[in-house]
Amino acid sequence: MTVNLTLLVIMGVLFSVGVYLLLERSLTRVLLGIMLLTNGANLLILHTSGTPGIAPLYDAARDPSEYSDPLPQALVLTSIVISLATTAFILSMIWRSWILARRDEIQDDLQDRRVAQQSSYDAEDDDALPQDTSEFNHADARFAPSRHNEEEAAESPGHYRAEKFSEARGRSLHDH
Repeated sequence: MTVNLTLLVIMGVLFSVGVYLLLERSLTRVLLGIMLLTNGANLLILHTSGTPGIAPLYDAARDPSEYSDPLPQALVLTSIVISLATTAFILSMIWRSWILARRDEIQDDLQDRRVAQQSSYDAEDDDALPQDTSEFNHADARFAPSRHNEEEAAESPGHYRAEKFSEARGRSLHDH
């Protein structure tokens, strides 16, 4: 297999310009970026297929190493179909955005700004659990797996919720 330096440079340019365009806020530029990335990937797949050979049609007199590998060509054909569908979908999003707002730029939403201003605390993931919620009963507490570090949980912003939950649960158990 011989390395074609020109093809490698073209692939690098296609990938770099495609990634740059994907980072823009305009949907038209995002579409162009996706198209450049898929073309760069197609060239990469074809370049890795090796040296060109004869068509892969069976001939008893030919050596099998003389044939061209059909798999990269099938992968490129699949990639072309997927990129065509993606292009059609993004074109429909651009058209709808243009019809509704007369612009193809992605705007910040009010809810996006609210989420960005929130702290990174997630009550479901970061809160200390007062008990093991697994379906297995542990007869001996020494062998029960510890789910959280209690010292770290006490410093978490939502620790008071776990304390209130455990107090309420303790009261409901004593009431019965």
